[in-house]
Amino acid sequence: MIGTIVNTCTILTGSIIGSIFKKGIQENQQKALFTAMGLAATGLGINAVVQNMPKSNYPVLFIVSLALGSLLGTWIDLDDKFQKLTQRLSVGQLSQGLSTGILLFCIGTLSILGPIQSALNHDHTYLFTNATLDLVTSMVLASTYGIGMVLTAPVLFCWQGSIYGLALLLGNFMTTDMMTELSIVGGFLIASSGLSILQIKDCKTMNMLPSLVIPVIFCWITGMV
Repeated sequence: MIGTIVNTCTILTGSIIGSIFKKGIQENQQKALFTAMGLAATGLGINAVVQNMPKSNYPVLFIVSLALGSLLGTWIDLDDKFQKLTQRLSVGQLSQGLSTGILLFCIGTLSILGPIQSALNHDHTYLFTNATLDLVTSMVLASTYGIGMVLTAPVLFCWQGSIYGLALLLGNFMTTDMMTELSIVGGFLIASSGLSILQIKDCKTMNMLPSLVIPVIFCWITGMV
């Protein structure tokens, strides 16, 4: 778990540093940061899709996952519940920052493969690399959205900790196909978050989060057949 602990600490550190710099940033500069983060999130999402799409053995699965997951998330109305929760914690654009941060920090090859490598092979390289990237990303996000971004740290810890625990219990449960499909769907979610930040389209990304469960269930079932 050392890699996950380091990753969590870097997000806490980056969020604190970024929130300190936020005090000296003017409104027009904050708008520029919003635009930069929107473009970055969109680009990272597209990159994840482009890199993993050719590796997919189930080219239609991401469509089904996004459709079913969005329907389920909308029915539960995760976005509204998330908005109400963050409104109790802060004002302004924190909910948008948290949803973007959670996706960027948690949904990626390094953040998924890292805990598995750590659990099965005692190799923390992926997590240490991810921690370095998250340090910079959390600084930028916190300089835009404020100290509330520290709330993404416990989410990351629970996410990677769960994967670490599953890897120990189930061994090779997280197959290559499962990671590929998760990365594709996750890439679309990250890109949709970027579009929301840029105010191009409010995709209500939180309502789409259940889409990530569909590839896991599908690959698990096909692996048992």
